[in-house]
Order: sequence, then structure tokens, then C-alpha cells
Amino acid sequence: MLEFGEELFAPANGLELCYQEMGEPDGEPLLLVMGLATQLLGWDERFCSLLAERGFRVVRFDNRDIGRSTKLDGAGVPSLLDTLGGRRASAAYLLRDMAADAFGLIDHLGWDSAHIVGASMGGMIVQTMAIERPQRVRSLVSMMSTTGARWIGTPTAKAFSVLFSKRPTDREAFIERGVNTFRVIGSPGYPFDEQHVRDVAGRSFDRGQSAAGVARQLHAITASGDRTAGLEGLSLPATVIHGNRDPLVRPSGGRATAAAIPGARLKLIDGMGHDLPRELHPTFADEIEAVAARAGGVGQPT
Repeated sequence: MLEFGEELFAPANGLELCYQEMGEPDGEPLLLVMGLATQLLGWDERFCSLLAERGFRVVRFDNRDIGRSTKLDGAGVPSLLDTLGGRRASAAYLLRDMAADAFGLIDHLGWDSAHIVGASMGGMIVQTMAIERPQRVRSLVSMMSTTGARWIGTPTAKAFSVLFSKRPTDREAFIERGVNTFRVIGSPGYPFDEQHVRDVAGRSFDRGQSAAGVARQLHAITASGDRTAGLEGLSLPATVIHGNRDPLVRPSGGRATAAAIPGARLKLIDGMGHDLPRELHPTFADEIEAVAARAGGVGQPT
């Protein structure tokens, strides 16, 4: 298995982003964008190794307000009312700002364009990247995400309660919250790897966690509006991956995303919830490689 290099820092859009690279320096550029409240550790190193072995130069990073990237603590904490109502005026930033962060990292890496893959909120960010600067996106994969349309992909009541549950400041309680969260939103069709969840949660706590930062990220999601019209204007290879048992972003979110992007492939996976089970890593890698091939990247175009 290949391994990531050391954690590095890049100036991006006026902030500093923590990132790691894996694979040959001249490999196909691939940027992985993670979701709400989740650090770069959310992209499992074994999965990233699969991608690197297929010819990608893989980069994973901490979004703003998470992990070791810049925290915007001076922006305060949004109210629950403003967050639920999607009040744009009080949002510290929007998804388009997070997309600009990612492009800043791409600039730092010296890439003119890249294949981009996003999970959950990361899917929303990569959708926004493709809408705003399509010439810099080679291919797009949106995983367990949605269009931003208000009544599409809404969470179940139980998943909603997990999303808004209090984030502990004690390490052990933080780990237990992670375990409880993925017991609710994880994939019922695949084994629950509790030890892995505990390991990632513990390492995430040690790298730095911010409840206020997570609240600002969530407000960015609700305040950024519906991307459907922008997605309908895209002309690029795109694949949408979604679990048919996802309780946090229900499958209607993936279906709507694929329907909006002209020519997009929809891959619905039986038994998959709102996580990235190890058993599905080869499937995800196959889909990413195939859409990159459609863009003239690794492998042979189909």
C-alpha cells in the first residue's frame, strides 16, 4: 500500500490549508474534497492508495474551519434559526468561498486543472467548482450529495438529530459521539468497522476540532441555495454516487444531481449509507477511473 507524505500547508484564497499528497508527481491530478465536520482523514489512506496505484496524483486536504486548516473564529457562531433558515446575510462564508479555497490549493500545486471528487458537503463544493470555473475541472464525481434544492435529499428525523447533537470537548466523549453518529448514518449493508471509526475520531480530535467551525460550515451549506440551474449548464464528464440507504442525504439528492448534469452517470449502491465502507473502495475507484478516462485521463476513454 502506498502512503501519504507529510502534512503540508498551502496559502489559498487568503487562508492556509493543510494537505497531503500521494502518487507519482506526474500522475493525473485528483483533488479529494471531504464533507461537513470531517477532516482529510475521512479519505481513507487505503482507498487513496488504490487511486494512486491507478495513476492518479492524489491530494486530500482539510477544508477551512476544520482540522489543521485556518479557523475563522472571528466570524462567530451562527444562530440555529439563521442556519435552518439558510439566511445568507449572516453566513460567514458560502460554498463558493470553499470552492475558491480548493482552487487556491490547485494553484499552489501548480495544476492548471484537476479531476475533482467530493463527498457530502464536499460534493456540493466540487459541484460549485465545476459551475464557477468549468475550464479547470477535468471530471467530476459527486458522492452522497445533493443539489441544494430545499426539499431534495432531506435527512431522516434520526439523522437530523445526530447532525445537530452537541459536539463534546472531551476526547473520549468526542470518540463516542463519532461511533454513535456512524451507527446511525453508516451503511447497513456492510460491516460496521467500529475500531476504524474510533481511530479516525481520536486522530481527528488530536489534530484539532472546532464546534464553531462546524456550525459555520453547516450555515454555508444552507445559505448557498439551489445549484440546479448551474449544474444544468455543465458540459463535462460527471458521475454521481449515492447509497440507497443514506439517511443523512437521502437518495433523492443523488438522483436530482445526476438528472441536472447533462450526460451524468448515476451509480446507486445497495446497502450504502452516508459513509465510505472499505468493501466499496474498489467500486469507488472504478467509477473515478472511468469518468477520468472519459475526460482523456487515466485508462482508455469509453
